[in-house]
Amino acid sequence: MAADPLTQELLNRLDAQYTRTPFYGVRRMTAWLQQEGYRVNVKRVRRLLRLLGVEAIYPKPRTSTAAPGHQIYPYLLRDVAITHADQVWSSDITYIRLAQGWLYLVAVLDWHTRYVLTWEVSNTLDSGFCVQALEQALARGRPGIFNTDQGSQFTSQEFTGRLREAEVQISMDGRGRALDNVFVERLWRSVKYEEVYLKSYESVPAAITSLAAYFGFYNEERLHQALGYRTPAALYAERTRPAPDLGPG
Repeated sequence: MAADPLTQELLNRLDAQYTRTPFYGVRRMTAWLQQEGYRVNVKRVRRLLRLLGVEAIYPKPRTSTAAPGHQIYPYLLRDVAITHADQVWSSDITYIRLAQGWLYLVAVLDWHTRYVLTWEVSNTLDSGFCVQALEQALARGRPGIFNTDQGSQFTSQEFTGRLREAEVQISMDGRGRALDNVFVERLWRSVKYEEVYLKSYESVPAAITSLAAYFGFYNEERLHQALGYRTPAALYAERTRPAPDLGPG
């Protein structure tokens, strides 16, 4: 998706600032841009944030509004201890800048191991690429709970119906609580600072190739302090490791 140069610049600046401060509301983002020398108002910033695809988790009045007729599910993870793989999976969408335009990236993440089960990109914010990512993840296993924000991609019948069919409990972030999905927010911070902001993707195929290499590194090589300096892939693999054969009792 392409944009005029100023809009592209504003989107890139908002994307970087949102990655640093996801708790900023529209008015604070507007004030920040004005301090940076841009002549913008609240109405334009709100429209740009919608283009970024972050409105669904944005802490402002009437945030996370699903499409008419879509069911909203309660948040099931408050004060829940995350103790094992496939206990909770989560999904979210973020903006990926290109040299000329942008893409949207969705990922499915296992909370306990930080393992990225699957990811997809799209040049629109319809639900199709999210459902496709979900199908690919469910082909690998099944979580007890699946958590998302209240965006229309995740409240759609196609998405929630597939989770119900797989007998997965559905959890959704509360209104105005951008960090209910904190593990995916941390993933996006890593993707942006370690990959996207260091590159200038010239085309969609170039972005896909580079992101594929990064997610391979993230899962298989990147040591995570929170995981005891282990990789997500190593920890996630343990979930299916058979118990040792100890022989006759």
